[in-house]
Amino acid sequence: MLRQLSESANPLLSEFDRGSVPDGLVTRRQLRDMGLSPGGNEGPVAILRCKWCGYRPQWACIHPTRGFLLRVDLAVPKRVPTLAQEWALDAAMAARQTCGDCGRRFYFCLSKKLGCCLECFDGTPVDPSSYFASTAPVIHRLAA
Repeated sequence: MLRQLSESANPLLSEFDRGSVPDGLVTRRQLRDMGLSPGGNEGPVAILRCKWCGYRPQWACIHPTRGFLLRVDLAVPKRVPTLAQEWALDAAMAARQTCGDCGRRFYFCLSKKLGCCLECFDGTPVDPSSYFASTAPVIHRLAA
C-alpha cells in the first residue's frame, strides 16, 4: 500500500515535512494569499508531505493530502479582470440569482430544480435581507 522512499511516485522531487520547508517555496494557496499566480512555474519543485507521513520519514508521501511546492521567485502577479469581464460575470450571476416569477435578485443562487424562489414556489416567506431591496427593475450590479 505505501511505498518506500526509494520507490517514490516522483523520485526527482524532494519532500519536506511541515515546518521544515525552505524559504522561497510555497503552496498554490499561499501564492494566492500573496496575490500571486504560478505564472512561470513549470510545475512543482518539491512535495509538502502530509501530517501523517511526518511521523514516518522512511516512507514516501503518496496521500491526496500532500501539497506541491512552487517557487515564489517565478510567480507573477494575479491578472486583474477588465470591466467588460466583470460585467459578463455579473450578468451570468444575475441570471442564476434572479427569480423568474417575481424578478427579485437574491444574494445566493436559486435552485435550478425549482426555477424560482421559495416564496413563489410554495409561499414560504423570504427574509427581506436575502435579496436586493429595489423598487426599480432588476439591474446588474458588479460583484467586485
